[in-house]
Amino acid sequence: MSFKLKSMSAKNRTVSGALGGFLGLVGMSAVAGILVTAAVAPAVALSGMAATNTINVFDSLPEYLAIDQLAQKSNIYASTNAEDPVGTRVLLASFYEQNRVDVASDAISQFAKDAAIAGEDPRFRQHGGVDIQSSFNGAVQTLAGGGTRGGSSITQQYVKNVLIQKCEVMTDAAKAKECYTDATQTTADRKLREMRLAIGLEKKYDKADILRGYLNIAGYGGTVYGIEAAANYYYNTTAINLTLPQAASLVAIVNNPQKFQLDRPNSETNGAANGYAANKDRRDYILQEMQKYDKISQADYDAAIATPIEPVITVPSTGCQTAGDNAFFCDYVTKVLKNDPTFGATEEERVANFSRGGFNVYTTLDLDLQATSVAALNANVPKVVNDWNIGGVVSSVKVGTGAILVMAQNKDYSQDPAVQATGANYTSLNYNTDHAYGGSNGFQPGSTYKVFTLAEWLKEGHALTERVDSRRKSNWGVFQDSCLGPQNYDAQDFNPRNDGGSSESNPNYSALQSTTGSINTGFIGMAKKLDLCGIRKTAESFGVHRADGGDLGQNAASVLGTNEIAPLTMAAAFAGIANNGMTCTPVAITKMIRSDGTELPIPKSNCTQSVEPAVAAGMQYAMQTVMTNGTARSSNAATSPRPPMIGKTGTTDSAKDTWMSGATTQVATVVGVVNVGGSNWKNQRSYKSRLFGKDASTARHRIWPLVMSAANAKYGGDDFPEASSNVINAVAVPVPDVRGKSMAEAKSTIQAAGFLFVDGGVTTSEMPAGTVANTDPAGGSASTRGATVTAFSSDGSGVTVPDVIGKNETDARTTLTAAPYTFTVAKLEQATTDKAQDGKVVAVQPGVGTASRPGAALTIVIGKYAPAPAASAPGSAPDKKNG
Repeated sequence: MSFKLKSMSAKNRTVSGALGGFLGLVGMSAVAGILVTAAVAPAVALSGMAATNTINVFDSLPEYLAIDQLAQKSNIYASTNAEDPVGTRVLLASFYEQNRVDVASDAISQFAKDAAIAGEDPRFRQHGGVDIQSSFNGAVQTLAGGGTRGGSSITQQYVKNVLIQKCEVMTDAAKAKECYTDATQTTADRKLREMRLAIGLEKKYDKADILRGYLNIAGYGGTVYGIEAAANYYYNTTAINLTLPQAASLVAIVNNPQKFQLDRPNSETNGAANGYAANKDRRDYILQEMQKYDKISQADYDAAIATPIEPVITVPSTGCQTAGDNAFFCDYVTKVLKNDPTFGATEEERVANFSRGGFNVYTTLDLDLQATSVAALNANVPKVVNDWNIGGVVSSVKVGTGAILVMAQNKDYSQDPAVQATGANYTSLNYNTDHAYGGSNGFQPGSTYKVFTLAEWLKEGHALTERVDSRRKSNWGVFQDSCLGPQNYDAQDFNPRNDGGSSESNPNYSALQSTTGSINTGFIGMAKKLDLCGIRKTAESFGVHRADGGDLGQNAASVLGTNEIAPLTMAAAFAGIANNGMTCTPVAITKMIRSDGTELPIPKSNCTQSVEPAVAAGMQYAMQTVMTNGTARSSNAATSPRPPMIGKTGTTDSAKDTWMSGATTQVATVVGVVNVGGSNWKNQRSYKSRLFGKDASTARHRIWPLVMSAANAKYGGDDFPEASSNVINAVAVPVPDVRGKSMAEAKSTIQAAGFLFVDGGVTTSEMPAGTVANTDPAGGSASTRGATVTAFSSDGSGVTVPDVIGKNETDARTTLTAAPYTFTVAKLEQATTDKAQDGKVVAVQPGVGTASRPGAALTIVIGKYAPAPAASAPGSAPDKKNG
């Protein structure tokens, strides 16, 4: 809290001058010491301390008291409008060690101020910090009665509370206890120090500020501190709107909080049955004192005395359990506040800052989109299935900013083990986040992880239409790994296939086809041409990391999504793809304001270029086909409005977890239906796996469109950039001519050129038996890398059609019918204007040099001369017959 300093003349008042003000005199320091000694004489006598010693001790005591920030409750807010988070704020939860809201003097009812002075320190306006008469009377009564009696001024009480507050913030329990004892024990030494500090305080600060500080720091029972929180809690109002009887009853509590607090209706001495008699007695005394000192009229007094005490207990929202459907996001925000060094050097310091600091924390959560997501989950994933530990999650992130818009799951939040024991619908685990931010160890994302192999494929210069060996097999051989060295998984019987029994029928899918259809063997084939370590590093460049804090795995199986990753992490990565390769770390806080209005630093999203925009455009191109023609087309069709969207589906082994992840240029959303622990799970593709009567495996495709339809309606979406031709289309390269080579040599040559070799079997050929007779496509023709080249081996029994072009018919027949050809020869005639070709062979079918079998049918084409018609002479008349 802030205080206004007094004028210089007031600040420079001596201790003696301050005390002189009490009596209307101006005295010296010695006089002040004598007066103080008189005030505490009974206690001094008991201590054996001489009066002269007291004077010397008093003058040597420090008079400066640092006024620290009061412990206040902190609030977490969400909004419906990111552009105006303060104006559209909705309270999620409050947190406090002391429920206090520090308010300015003009925000406190005058009734409360007058009640405090009349009831606790009637001469507050006249004395300089210590009321000698009250102190003396209190000390005498304490000595005479063997007990204690209040004689402290409001300033002294304020000093005592400030000292106690300093003890409250200590993290060392032993030191805090010692501090508290020192600040509260009834001794002459403590009283002298308190007086000295009170005098120093009055020299420095105005009375109005001291009174405000007192009302804000005082305890009102339990964890309620300060007049504003007391008004909220006991009467569901504010300090400025307190009525006279309400103000007096709250000030009454300060005198003895445990005796006079109003939240124990069953109390025999101060409960509802007797009209809160103890509090009423004290209240009425304060009202009497207020009338005595002309603070209220007789009519006001009479009306107030006649007013019954009727508290309206309003318990503040405390902790994230009060945040309802937003509780898991609220919990995530508290973890950010505890874990991020922006808020303090140590976790203890960060926790203390938040629980005592009086912060208003404004978050990124979009309450509209969150509500839609919760409703979609509730309609499609039950909170509890008796024989299935089922979970449903939704994470949405704003593209380009990393702002978390949605964090929802199909469970109810509680950190209380007793509550959790009442039903499986309760959990403290946040399934959307890393372990450090919610306790979950993440989930395998399945094929949604393939996008990082796609990114590495394009980064390394491969094109979408380039093909790879995608045949199912268990002998994939060596994979390159620049970090761990070459890896071979054949001994592990690594034989991947798509879950659900679908077959990878094409032996050489293109990267585009593999993405559209989510072909496992296609992506393993792509990984064979890449560096496994490079794939891992590309995933990390998109901010991907294991939820448990360990290192990402990089074996061949990891290409298919076997690392456990938080849904929020995947949502941020997909947002990075949609943001042209620029990935922004997730953030949950947009603004943080201290109670005094000071805006505090907050963690900022860190945006980095994960891949070049050209690579991202290729990824977007392929991932759009997933939505329009591939495995996510049902999600695409059910979304409206429908701007351009990218997406990728994922299914883990035995359909244990299923995913739908995608984005527009504005919002990225990940939806998962998952197993949340243990062996009690089901194959979601099983006919027995039904959720609300519908297929479990398609629940993701019912939830995702609902969330993204709402997101698209609110945030819109633009076209993605066009992918360049060289990213889409593979470069055509020549097919090697391997005719006459052994099949083994041909295979090596064709594979080295980047093609998939296929043995086409034996064919008739004049080539030596066992050698390559021909290929399809033929050697020398152009084809894309990864395409299939089928080689046919010769059976050695064939002949090649000899060249008989230009021979006369007789000679040609003689050659063709003789051994080794023994062809059956047929003849065709073809008109020719070249007299030299008359009667000569002008063509052979099949052509010269073609492989054929002995005795096969063959046709020769013989030229027959036909002179061209004579041209008409220039200028001659036309033929009458043709006119």
